[in-house]
Amino acid sequence: MNVMTVLMLQAPAAGGGGGLMWIFLIAMFVIMYFFMIRPQNKKQKEIANFRKSLQVNQKVITAGGIHGVIKEINDSDVILEIASNVKIRIDKNSIFAAAADANSTQAAAK
Repeated sequence: MNVMTVLMLQAPAAGGGGGLMWIFLIAMFVIMYFFMIRPQNKKQKEIANFRKSLQVNQKVITAGGIHGVIKEINDSDVILEIASNVKIRIDKNSIFAAAADANSTQAAAK
């Protein structure tokens, strides 16, 4: 009987900690959202807007590091001139940055 009384007295104490656990989990999710998810979504929107604003004769860099000049823009791909009379067709999604943007970023890093 004595053991049963001890167990019944401990049960509410354990249940009270569960509410604190939920508050902690919600707080962790909110912190993750503001420090990880939200900045990533913002960056993806910036890249999508950049790709929509591509223009002919614009210097760009691909995700693979190829520098070139846009010669033609289609719905899903781009014709990129990487040397005199050397043109390649690449997917729009592989264009990483404008060449001027990348050069200014490298200069700032030095």
